[in-house]
Amino acid sequence: MTNLLARRQFAPAYIWLDIAFLLVFATLLILKKKYMTVAVGLAAGVLYMIVDYGIFHLLTHSRSIYNGYSLFWVLLWMSMSYGFTNFTWIWLWIQKDKNLVSWSVMILLWWFVAPFLARLFSGNALPIIIERTTGKYHGIMAVILFAGYLTIIIYNLMQKDSEKRVNILWLLAIGILVQLGWESALLAGGIRSAGMEGLDKLLPLVVNSVLETNLGMPLIYPLFILYSSRFTETFARKNPTCSFTDRIAENNAERVRQKN
Repeated sequence: MTNLLARRQFAPAYIWLDIAFLLVFATLLILKKKYMTVAVGLAAGVLYMIVDYGIFHLLTHSRSIYNGYSLFWVLLWMSMSYGFTNFTWIWLWIQKDKNLVSWSVMILLWWFVAPFLARLFSGNALPIIIERTTGKYHGIMAVILFAGYLTIIIYNLMQKDSEKRVNILWLLAIGILVQLGWESALLAGGIRSAGMEGLDKLLPLVVNSVLETNLGMPLIYPLFILYSSRFTETFARKNPTCSFTDRIAENNAERVRQKN
């Protein structure tokens, strides 16, 4: 576990195809007036870059890239791509958007087909191979994960009104399944763990899905509750506003599929 290796190998055309997808995805969100969702995705992309390049590369020296490609530019694309996609999807899940099924199918389908399309358009270009070891920081991530969910558990234990308790299983489902969908699609497309065999090939999928994106859920959920108790997706102020705990109860009562 201390030497867990997370590796990706993909054709250069993957980057340009994915940028095109991101532009389409962002445009659709804007057309549906999901302005705050887009803002969250952009902020997450910047945060991913700070963590991936600033911490994983500059601080822990755990990042490596091969075949002469620029680590900075590849990480900038990766951070904006997966930061934007993952966290817009998470925000849509938390708010139980009525079009969640459509958004989810689009994202998962793209993650699956993109590697095959990239190989089709890349010809004989050398693949981009980028990897990171996780032994230097997964322990810190585990502490953050435990502390975050422990805080929510303590809140729930102290909250007498069951309707105002946080649905922990819902948060876990989102936090784990979003990255599991991403990791599984990359694995099926030959990007994740390329050149690795057996347990080494599957461990990044399991560990990353439970740990990495999931550790942010205890933070992003209260941010969503705090924001949505006062403002709408179009940045308009709600009238009337509601309290933090009342918004939790309201969110718990909401369902993904709205009645016609």
